[in-house]
This record gives sequence, structure tokens and C-alpha cells, in this order.
Amino acid sequence: MKTEPTTYSIDDLGKEKGKTTTWEGVRNYQARNLLRDEIKKGDRVLFYHSACKEPAVVGLAIVTKEGYPDSFAFDPKSKYFDSKSKQEKPTWFMVDIKLEQKFNHPVTLAELRDQASLKDMVLLQKGSRLSVQPVKKSEFDKIVKLAAKKSK
Repeated sequence: MKTEPTTYSIDDLGKEKGKTTTWEGVRNYQARNLLRDEIKKGDRVLFYHSACKEPAVVGLAIVTKEGYPDSFAFDPKSKYFDSKSKQEKPTWFMVDIKLEQKFNHPVTLAELRDQASLKDMVLLQKGSRLSVQPVKKSEFDKIVKLAAKKSK
């Protein structure tokens, strides 16, 4: 899951131990499909800071509630309002997540690009801008290993 740290950072997620937050406002159909169909309760996700001085995977989160209709799409006062999305047939979905771990040493975009085993990762593909992206288990494990190695 990708976010700009000036909008919502891993520190925001971790402000209160055990606190959960909604991952709402996703308005891309590919990312929506992941939230609605693929991401399940208990899944671990990489938390990535983008659009900042040094983009990086900064930690891990856990999905605490799988996909359900994004209530912000029905609220005319919300910046995520979508008049075409209806309660009886919602267009947009969200999940709930909570902090699992903030990395002591984030894994930077440059470091990710240096790993041959990550060359096919969606995040590293030209034009990849989705806020929610699929990650293969091998990619996930490699990144977690890189973060642990940096901490030693």
C-alpha cells in the first residue's frame, strides 16, 4: 500500500498501539479489485512512502477487515464522493489495516531496484502509480529480509 507521508504516514498509522485505520479513497479499478476481491483479513502488507525525498518501504501493516463498501463514496462532503456509486451497488471498496512493524531502516526505492529478484515487481514497473498493488510472496519476503539485514 502506497501513501504520501505528508498525507498519511506510517507514524500516523502507529500513533496508538493497536489502532486501525480505513484504507479508503482508492479510485482506480485495478486497485479497487484488489481491495474487494484479493486482500483478506490477516494479510500482511508492505507500507510504502511515495512522492517524498526518498521513497521507501517503511514498514508492515496487517489487514484487520477485508474489503467492504467505501462509505466515503456516499458522502457528498467527502473528497472521495462518487455520485455514481450507490449503497445497493457500491463501486468502491476499502479495507482496515493496523501497524505491524515500522522498519528501523526503510528499504529505499533505489535499494529495491538494485535487487535482481525484484525486477518484475509491479512497484518497479514504469508508470506504476497504483496506491494498492499486488506483491508476490517471494518479493514480500525479500523486502522484509532486506529491512532486517539493514537493522543489524
